[in-house]
Amino acid sequence: MTIQSFIPPRRILMGPGPSDISPQVLQALSRPTVGHLDPLFVGMMDELKQLLKYAFQTENEFTIAVSAPGSAGMEACFVNLVEPGDKVIVCRNGVFGERMRENVVRAGGDAIVIDDEWGAPVSIDKVERALKEHSDVKIVAFVHAETSTGALSDAQALGALAKQHNALTIVDAVTSLGGVPLKVDEWQLDAVYSGSQKCLSCVPGLSPLTFSSKAIAKIQSRSTPVQSWFLDQSLVLGYWSGEGKRSYHHTAPVNSLYALHEALLMLKNEGLDNAWQRHRTMHDKLKLGLEKLGFKFVVEAADRLPQLNAIYVPEGIDEAAVRNHLLETYNLEIGAGLGALAGKAWRIGLMGYGARQENVALCLQALEESLTQ
Repeated sequence: MTIQSFIPPRRILMGPGPSDISPQVLQALSRPTVGHLDPLFVGMMDELKQLLKYAFQTENEFTIAVSAPGSAGMEACFVNLVEPGDKVIVCRNGVFGERMRENVVRAGGDAIVIDDEWGAPVSIDKVERALKEHSDVKIVAFVHAETSTGALSDAQALGALAKQHNALTIVDAVTSLGGVPLKVDEWQLDAVYSGSQKCLSCVPGLSPLTFSSKAIAKIQSRSTPVQSWFLDQSLVLGYWSGEGKRSYHHTAPVNSLYALHEALLMLKNEGLDNAWQRHRTMHDKLKLGLEKLGFKFVVEAADRLPQLNAIYVPEGIDEAAVRNHLLETYNLEIGAGLGALAGKAWRIGLMGYGARQENVALCLQALEESLTQ
């Protein structure tokens, strides 16, 4: 067997992630590698923190990129903030709410699960009832943008509710950051994590993360050590300090951080309001075309993510065969359903650089041709 260099085809990524990456970000990835303690690299990391603060709309001093994918960002929040015996309300309306519950259990916490239908947002009323029934709840955890269904929950209302009951919030913003409004400070959110490969259109493998001062205070007042050495954020605090103050923790993914810096700079230059509107505009165009083809959305219009469109597979259609046909004929990737929606739905992403008119047009044309065939 002769192994040669791997040259991937040029796919159009319209699934639930990763998303298409712009040429500028790919070019940034290929720049010369420098040492992770190089003063110039440390300066770049300081800029990266400022760009992340803009994306999150926060002034939190602890705003960084975890050197691992969004799942590690999730785990970083739970292992640092949940101590054994802590009561945590976990809102579960899809796959990633269940992953939150698993993190609580593994951290020794007591998970109080609030279930909603797949495709529905988190119920504010149910969370409020749970908070009244359990006055000693320490944390409310929920998914802002549920990638498995395309449902958007009201993070502002949930954040305000948690604050009324003196609880911290842990928020999954993996698919929302850069695609829909997310205002960490204004909405009083405490621990928010995301992923580099969704609406930021960067390479997979990094997890933007921000902690409020209250979240940091809880970490610093722990009576038990964080069970993960790598994800113990008290050890990482010095790692993201500026030049002359930085302590060694691990070898940073240098080139990936170049790429994230470039992706965030592109977001800042476009402007968050413009980016949010672009995702909405492309969603509206896709929605119009899908409805003309007879497709039904999983999520009601008022609760629907513009960047993640879950649609039901028509009766009698082999959903996997259609996805394979799109990939082989058009180099176009869309996503399958997860969990309760496996085999029943497709997930079409319009994220970051992929939220473009030509992608919408190609997707609609390819779907129409595939279904006709």
